[in-house]
Amino acid sequence: MDNNITFKDIKKSNYSSIYHLIYQNERLSKQEIANQLHLSLPTVTQNLVRLEEKKLIEKSGQFESSVGRRAVAYAICPQARISIGVEILKKTVCILAIDLLGIAFEKTKLSIEYSNVDSYFKEVSHAVDAFISSLNVEKEQVLGIGFAVQALTSTDGQSITYGKILNCTDLDIQAFSQHLDYPCMFFHDAKCAATTELWISNDIGDAVYLSIGTHLGGALIINDQIYMGKEGHSGTVEHMTIDPHGSPCYCGKKGCMETFCSISALLEEGESLEFFFQELRTGIPSYVERWNCFLDNLAFSINNINLVINREFILGGHISSYLKEEDIEIVHKKVYEKTAFPNNEPFIHISRSPKNGVPIGAAIPSIQSFLNAI
Repeated sequence: MDNNITFKDIKKSNYSSIYHLIYQNERLSKQEIANQLHLSLPTVTQNLVRLEEKKLIEKSGQFESSVGRRAVAYAICPQARISIGVEILKKTVCILAIDLLGIAFEKTKLSIEYSNVDSYFKEVSHAVDAFISSLNVEKEQVLGIGFAVQALTSTDGQSITYGKILNCTDLDIQAFSQHLDYPCMFFHDAKCAATTELWISNDIGDAVYLSIGTHLGGALIINDQIYMGKEGHSGTVEHMTIDPHGSPCYCGKKGCMETFCSISALLEEGESLEFFFQELRTGIPSYVERWNCFLDNLAFSINNINLVINREFILGGHISSYLKEEDIEIVHKKVYEKTAFPNNEPFIHISRSPKNGVPIGAAIPSIQSFLNAI
């Protein structure tokens, strides 16, 4: 045994191991915990009492038994702690709460147009505060608030380093936190979506995540972690130049991937994504042609990225719920036609994250930090 390990360390380790074992399983008995962790029943009992006192776990019925007394089942209390995710868009604000399992249990969407003034920050903050109050939870149950923004953020989440969509470059988190009595952080929206993908899929490893929404966003996943890079803008493939003579991008350059592969590039003015796919799936020629052109550009871009980082691709964002496997097969075919290294192995996949992946992903880091600290 390491001479530096104290009895206190062992107690902390047992406490943590028992909680995490219960967390990873729906329900467990005292004997099952003892068997799986190779601990004595008194040690398990002592720690279960501590966890119950802190309201982190609870008795959850009994297991069936053909002989003797039925064993008590233990489960975590999912709402022992919660986290808040806020997605800020140009014209709307989505606020939701997730529990310790990362499951959203309450949500609201408000029509508040973004403005880089204190009255806006105060209005949104008061809306978040009112939302939390409606949950009927104690203040100490709320771990923090994550603000998902269409912008690049500092590595500590305290400021926005590049925010041309909302014109919010250099905005400090204090604009919101001064009105809220909880820890607050900024997160890049595409990286939030990728965070949710990682949360629900524990077998990703390495991948390029493309969030195809009104605007395009990207994230690199390396060893099941979001890779930020030296200055925090790794994965921002949306500003990769596809055609230097193409349409202007909001970044000030021309022909970025954003101008070819975002929903804004796909839809005509006033058209909804739902309507577009309704017309597409019924085979309207003009929509089929437009979709084919969009997939051409997407395949061109994916091929270029894949030549630099040869990994799996995940297509997420607002478009993902409309995608079918036949669409992915077409993209694969188009990529194989363009690449110097054709391979029939599929490497492009539809996101498995839920509809509100961005605000959920903004709330997840607080949950992760809490779980890591137990």
